[in-house]
Parts: sequence; C-alpha cells; structure tokens
Amino acid sequence: MGIIGSTIKPFKATAFQAGKDFFDVTEQDLAGKWAVFFFYPADFTFVCPTELEDLGEHYNTLQKIDVDVYAVSTDTHFSHKAWHDTSEKIGKLNYAFLGDQLHTLSKNFGVLREEAGLADRATFVVDPDGVIQIMEITCEGVGRNANELVRKIKAAQYVRAHPGEVCPAAWEEGAETLAPSLDLVGKI
Repeated sequence: MGIIGSTIKPFKATAFQAGKDFFDVTEQDLAGKWAVFFFYPADFTFVCPTELEDLGEHYNTLQKIDVDVYAVSTDTHFSHKAWHDTSEKIGKLNYAFLGDQLHTLSKNFGVLREEAGLADRATFVVDPDGVIQIMEITCEGVGRNANELVRKIKAAQYVRAHPGEVCPAAWEEGAETLAPSLDLVGKI
C-alpha cells in the first residue's frame, strides 16, 4: 500500500460545513496548505460520532497550525447536513464534511470497502505540496485519538521545516529531535 509519499489524486467533492452554503472542494483547493482527510464509514452510526466529536475538540488547535480538516464518508453532503442538524454531537462541529457518494476519494486513498460501499476508518495527513505524509487505518470498531493526530501533524510540520532532523517516538513539540548520522548508529 505505498501511499506515503504519493501525491493525492484529482478529485471534486461537495462539502457541508456549518454556517456555509454547500461548496465544492478539489485537490487544487489544498495547494499550499496542510490537510487532514478523516474517513469514516457512515453518518448516523456509533463509533463515528465519538471520533468526530473528539476531532472537533482539537479543531481550533488544528486551525492555529494551519491545517484544514475534511471528514469524509460515502454519504452525500445532504446526509451530512441532516446529521449535523439532528445530532447534538455532530451539531457542534465546525469543520467540512465531504460527500463521497461516487467513491472517488475513498478509491483514491485506497480505503473503499467495495462490497459494502463504505470507507474504512482512516486518516491521511497531506502536506502543502499535496503529498501524503501520515496515514492511519483502523478496524471498524476501534476509534481514533485526535490528540495523537495533532502530535503527529506537529512532528510532520517540524520535520518539513527542519530538513535533516527527525522526531523520535512520542516526540512532543519543544522536545529534542535527532539529526541522523553515522555517529548515532548503535548509540540510541
């Protein structure tokens, strides 16, 4: 599944976002920005609202570090609006929900379960050049942790801004990084 380091494929999807009219999003809209594609199986389900609410609790932090957030399921943008209007948890969310009823995004990112017509529970972080830097896919019954997602994005942004440095395991913003070299081989 060699998707890390690949460039996102062309797409066009209609979005719902609280307080806005429906609008289209394409890969061109992402140019020069960090973006999260947060795939989930379907609206009006069980684990999904808990994850989406958790992500919503980190949305302001992501906005402060210049990251756009796109929740994606194979539902329509109309379904996303209906869910937003009828669910207390989803009604609080301010990021964009992309409708992927034609499965373009789910296929492009390799997360479509063809037999069910649903996307896997998957997260992708795309850098300002449209290159996928981070991916996470979990089984249907296991929710993700937005706090860890934010940590990974900060690490990816740090590495991009500091060529020649890497972030070790459990790295947190402000902690020491490593500069890979022959001197470090066998000493860590």
